[in-house]
Amino acid sequence: MIDERKGSGHALVGAWAKRCYFTGRAVMDSVLRPYDLGSVQWYVLYQLANVGPTMQRDLVRLLAIERATMTGIVATLVRKGLVEQEPDRIDQRQKLLRITAAGAKLWGELPDLSFIRSAAFDGIDDADIEIAVRVLQTATERLENILQKGTYP
Repeated sequence: MIDERKGSGHALVGAWAKRCYFTGRAVMDSVLRPYDLGSVQWYVLYQLANVGPTMQRDLVRLLAIERATMTGIVATLVRKGLVEQEPDRIDQRQKLLRITAAGAKLWGELPDLSFIRSAAFDGIDDADIEIAVRVLQTATERLENILQKGTYP
């Protein structure tokens, strides 16, 4: 196990970013459990409730998850009657998702999850947050470039 109190900053930044993400997601899952929703299901409903009908392939990109994972999540939301899925008019293989009346009703009953962000970041200087975002964004872009090029040291 990684000792988060020791080691170089380079090693720790990734470990803490991962731990923060997973802890935030665990809080989110805990709050959503009584509603029989998981965090990724919540993100799908969020998109559909706030942005409107969305292509399933676009959600795969937006949420940075595997296509097969999204297929399972959407199937579950459809089975629950929260989302409907229809073939795209141009390309029948592509699916357009939209929230149902039952999904919109549930969305209106869900608790506001902004407390998670507040609990994590309130009281932290905005400049520090901006630095953290810039560092993680730069690191992510560099790693994405390596993936795209397919060249590894």
